[in-house]
Amino acid sequence: MSEGHALPIGPIIGRLVAAALALSALFFGTAGTLVYWEAWVYLVVLFLPTGLVLVYLARSNPALLERRLRKRERRTRQKAALTLAMVIILLAFVLPGLDRRFGWSDLPRAVVLFADLVFLMGYGLFFLVLRENSFASRVVEVEAGQQVVTTGPYRVVRHPMYVAIIVVYLASPLALGSIYAVAPALLLPLILVVRILDEERLLTRDLPGYREYRSTTRARLLPGIW
Repeated sequence: MSEGHALPIGPIIGRLVAAALALSALFFGTAGTLVYWEAWVYLVVLFLPTGLVLVYLARSNPALLERRLRKRERRTRQKAALTLAMVIILLAFVLPGLDRRFGWSDLPRAVVLFADLVFLMGYGLFFLVLRENSFASRVVEVEAGQQVVTTGPYRVVRHPMYVAIIVVYLASPLALGSIYAVAPALLLPLILVVRILDEERLLTRDLPGYREYRSTTRARLLPGIW
């Protein structure tokens, strides 16, 4: 069901193209060559579904798209966690190009393509979360009229979007052909744990029904573990 008026596609696609060009410059610039097939495949695997999801949201749920485009965190811990996460992600994206330039890794083609498949699976979960939760903002906040979502992937874990993010970013270094870039990517789940703990304090305090949801859906990220 649509929520609000459809957003114009042009500016959204423009931002997507700008992001694709910036990431391409990063990959091929650090690699020192355009002969980097892993990066070409990764760019398609990343930006093709992203473009489709953006168009879908612009037409079917523009309010959610506006929430996903927000960037300004208000909570101090969330700002710190976001800053650290961006540093980690940058390292995980810079190292593969350097790895390609200096030939540190020699990953089999099958491993790279499998990592691309895992990436797509993580992105598929990300899309399912967006379909299920219209209040899935990038910014940690509770809005007027927001309700607890207990359906779909939220039946299994309380933070399925973070599960999707972890899968996507852990698969990315291997999809780009680098085993060494996995090292910084492994730090991202730790940053997300900090983000989740702070987010749950806010949700428990301000979102009606969330305390009860915590008692019925025990797992935050991994059932039986955490």
